[in-house]
Amino acid sequence: MRMDRYLPPEHPLNRFYRVAAAIFGACLLAFGVLGLADRVPLFSTSGIDVMGLSSNGLLAVVSVAVGAILIGAAAWGGPVASTTTAVIGVLFFLSGLINIGLMNTAWNILAFDIRNVAFSFAASIVLMFIGFYGRLSGGLPEDNPYVRYRHHEPPVQEDTDRVRAEERRIEELGPMCTDEIAVAEGHASPQQQRRVSAERWRRMQEERRRAYEAYESAGKTPQQRISSQNPWADFEQEKKQIGS
Repeated sequence: MRMDRYLPPEHPLNRFYRVAAAIFGACLLAFGVLGLADRVPLFSTSGIDVMGLSSNGLLAVVSVAVGAILIGAAAWGGPVASTTTAVIGVLFFLSGLINIGLMNTAWNILAFDIRNVAFSFAASIVLMFIGFYGRLSGGLPEDNPYVRYRHHEPPVQEDTDRVRAEERRIEELGPMCTDEIAVAEGHASPQQQRRVSAERWRRMQEERRRAYEAYESAGKTPQQRISSQNPWADFEQEKKQIGS
């Protein structure tokens, strides 16, 4: 079952994931474009300053690619944006760990310095917060879309539609159905209890009357049973008996 059924476009989490991913992606895209505009060598280990960070051609290309991925994920939808930002956040953290050991070496192909390492760690925290917000916590509400998805429960909208359909069905059945449901659930008012009791008494009397009529008709001849089904025939029969 697709997650977008649980996270509709109007849900606040959906808007949060998409807007945050788009903003961060635009910043990375701008950083990469400015780096490419300076025509710095692709694999230079000593970069140039771009927006307060060190950059070379390869880092600029990577930044453009990652920024485009984030913007594309934001355009795709909230669930995709959430997962994408979380994954990229983990990659940023790993990049910081790896490149802190590659600085001042010939393997520093991204031209990292201490500013880039600090940015990688900070960006990883921000991206993972965006990606995991509303998904991983011990105190998520029961109507959280990810909680319902993990427990294979129907989306909130489907639950709402089902409840509304049930309410409409109850309204169509009339107030007596509402009274009986209230009595069964134990929160009926005294008026509802009296109406339900009166209705039960009426139904019981009706069943007794039917049973009595069935008992009486069992002892009659076929002609008498046929005539008893027609009130006018019974009336004519009684008139004949009185006249005789």
